Amino acid sequence: MRLRPIAAVLSLAATSAVAAERGTEGLSFSHHSWELACDNTRTCRAAGYTAEDDGTGYGASVLLTRKAGPGQPLAGELRLSDWNEDDVVPKLPLRLYIDRRDHGPVPVPATADAEPRAGLSSAQMQALQAALRRDSEIVFMDAGQRRWPLSGDGASAVLLKMDEFQGRLGTPGALVRKGDGDESKVLPALPAPRVRLVAVAAARDDDARLATVPALRQALRASLGADQDCSGLNPGEDEAPLRIERLSAHRVLASTPCWMGAYNIGTGYWVVEDRAPYRAEAVTLDAVDYADGRIFAAQKGRGLGDCFWSAEWVWDGQRFVQTLEQTSGMCRGIAGGGPWSLPTRVAEVVE
Repeated sequence: MRLRPIAAVLSLAATSAVAAERGTEGLSFSHHSWELACDNTRTCRAAGYTAEDDGTGYGASVLLTRKAGPGQPLAGELRLSDWNEDDVVPKLPLRLYIDRRDHGPVPVPATADAEPRAGLSSAQMQALQAALRRDSEIVFMDAGQRRWPLSGDGASAVLLKMDEFQGRLGTPGALVRKGDGDESKVLPALPAPRVRLVAVAAARDDDARLATVPALRQALRASLGADQDCSGLNPGEDEAPLRIERLSAHRVLASTPCWMGAYNIGTGYWVVEDRAPYRAEAVTLDAVDYADGRIFAAQKGRGLGDCFWSAEWVWDGQRFVQTLEQTSGMCRGIAGGGPWSLPTRVAEVVE
């Protein structure tokens, strides 16, 4: 079983103050039943879930999204599990209860073929924020008394980390540690970087020959760091064929299978000069596909397929630029493919 990509993303500690100030790095953080993903535009998304050991109802998840900058509101969405054993559809109205107090209906679709998610009202958001700062019972309950509990365990730490990343600590708009600081000094939003996708060159008749050049394979091995390994490059019975794709007049994309787990695979991709000494630069060892100047990666967090890590790289004419890195949320059985999109890196791709 290979889980390095998604495990690395979910276990990252907070970025440095310098990185957050420049906005060049995203942030991924998790604590108990809550997790946080902030991207390079400084937009942050916090997701909370039903506790793993909660046997009192069905699974649910709430996503709290806040853009960077002064005065930005916190938006909330609810998603109910669509993996229930009895394929349950809530009997409307579905209502939010906090410490047994009714906070009104939540407009979840009442048909089995609709995605069971809904936005929370501003009043519900205010009540939910207050509840997450203390030890509260949070439950979504339908007209048939069926329950979808939401755990608050870990929420304070996650929301505090969100405030820290966006520069809101000690200001009136902070979610956890409020103060009378100047709201205008909250870190501004940053634009997503623009990456131009450059058309790759046409294949040449002798490109396939490069796959058989021992010096090129050696250059691929030499490009790997001390903590990197690609079994397809190992001499002997594990050695795998190389695939060559033309990128430009003097560069090609070389790839080979690097690893295989119980339900994930990883292919390595390198940008390589097409002549000696075949200088190579590794892009990733965790990809699953390449097409028309784009490299794609996607790895399951577990065999059920209810959580994923994914990434994308785009050819800009000189190198492959990473334009996406995200997870789909914790492995809590909320939805096939995961309930949310939680990016730590985004970009605008211009074709």
